[in-house]
Amino acid sequence: MTARHLGIDVGGTNCKLAVLETGGRPRLLATTTVPTGAGGPGEVVDRVAAAAAGLLADHGPVAAAGVGVPGLFDEASGRTLLLPNLPAAWTGYRLRDPLADRLGVPTALINDARSFTLAESRMGAAAGCSTVVCLTIGTGVDGRLRLGPHGRAGEVGHQVIDPDGPPCGCGNRGCVEAFAAGPALCRLGGHDSPEAVFAASAAGDPRAEAAVRAVVGRLAVGIANLVTVLWPERVVVGGGVAAAGERLFAPLRRAVAASAPLVDPAAYEIVPAALGPVAGAVGAALWARERTAAVTGGYGPRR
Repeated sequence: MTARHLGIDVGGTNCKLAVLETGGRPRLLATTTVPTGAGGPGEVVDRVAAAAAGLLADHGPVAAAGVGVPGLFDEASGRTLLLPNLPAAWTGYRLRDPLADRLGVPTALINDARSFTLAESRMGAAAGCSTVVCLTIGTGVDGRLRLGPHGRAGEVGHQVIDPDGPPCGCGNRGCVEAFAAGPALCRLGGHDSPEAVFAASAAGDPRAEAAVRAVVGRLAVGIANLVTVLWPERVVVGGGVAAAGERLFAPLRRAVAASAPLVDPAAYEIVPAALGPVAGAVGAALWARERTAAVTGGYGPRR
């Protein structure tokens, strides 16, 4: 039976929305983006709800909504717990129920990296693979989606690769994210965007070249650990840093192969994400569909 689902990806800079037709082969119908802004979470909910209303006026109605959040949350209460790249006011905020009330449909939360993985594994660069690792490298790093008992498994960007490394937004030190996320590359390379750092590196800027080598090397260690432990068919890399294309992927593949000598490089691929900036919203919509199918009568009660 054909149905439509709404996906919302809450980011540190923008919130992206997507409507997916999910009967049979999923089909992306429409997307829109609104700035997250500097206000509190209640203001963000207002902006997202208004954007959703406009989107659904032309492409609704939807059976349910999924919301990708950039961190940890409590599934039972719908409250956010730890969102390293959003202001402190988001901690403990009851996000799910206000959104469900405004949208008028059952609403489920999912971590944004999991929603990215779900989208790329079902509709993107890892479609058809039985085992896949996905990383998003923008503001942060991060068959069947493996969520763990509390929906928090898979924080691959928060594996520690140097216990004495720089502080990470999660509260630890030396995580892959602390070394390899977009802000780290920009800080090391002396430019405002990852794309600018890679362009400067390609033009021979010594500082940018050193920054790219450092970030690629640290990211390669994290991916090599995952490849050695999991032996995935494919590693999908998305986010702002991944937009550099082969200027990132060519040295990254070589560095991963050197750091994972027990795994034949021919056994896996490292590829860019295929769905672009809306992957998180698409995955959230797919999550809404899965939860609709799994739970009769909905989830994330509207209050």
